[in-house]
Amino acid sequence: MVVGNWKMHGSSAALVELDGIAEAARHARVDVAVCLPATLLMAAAQRARDPIIGAQDCHAHASGSHTGDVSAAMIADAGARLTIIGHSERRRDHGETDAIVNAKLDTAIAHGLGVILCVGESEAQRREGDPAAFVCRQVAASLPAQARADRLMIAYEPLWAIGSGRSASGEQIATIHTDIRRAVQDRLGDQGADVPILYGGSVTGDNADAILGLETVDGVLVGGASLTAERLAPIIAAAARHSLSRLR
Repeated sequence: MVVGNWKMHGSSAALVELDGIAEAARHARVDVAVCLPATLLMAAAQRARDPIIGAQDCHAHASGSHTGDVSAAMIADAGARLTIIGHSERRRDHGETDAIVNAKLDTAIAHGLGVILCVGESEAQRREGDPAAFVCRQVAASLPAQARADRLMIAYEPLWAIGSGRSASGEQIATIHTDIRRAVQDRLGDQGADVPILYGGSVTGDNADAILGLETVDGVLVGGASLTAERLAPIIAAAARHSLSRLR
């Protein structure tokens, strides 16, 4: 699975990039999703079924007096089929705790959305302690015990790698992903073995082959390199080379 996150970028004119992304996905026979700003969801979903259209967040409540927020029901109504929950920028900029992330995830799944749960450690946490233990605590606290494994993906995104041009080493990724797998299974039981674990953190066409070639990596969450079909296509092709096609 290749998931693009446009963050706070894009316009209606930029949606033409989805046509090239969809073509690359069809050619490679790889599932590709693009998570867009809320303003673009409906227009993107009306263009075509592929790529899969996703949102970047949803509120924990189904409705109510929450000015400026968007509910899971609203993003589903706009045509989104999945959403990111718990991205590090949401946790950092909006003070989202594991408890808030847990409630959002529960609501999103209840409204039929697939969820990409993001977890990861800061550079200080990596330097000063056991990053795997921190990330596993995040998984346990952010993941509702009754979460449906068939609607869930986990994205490991080390905060120090996001947008920095630095990616975690293969050894670092493999170690953390193995620990995340164990934490998911501890939380969800045997069904946790089937939850895809993605890597996110300065993924580009230059490093995608090495990352996707790791046995513990089931896909990637891509930031800036997902904004154009030209930059995302090599990552999609790398996923195809490593047989990460049609996970769902």
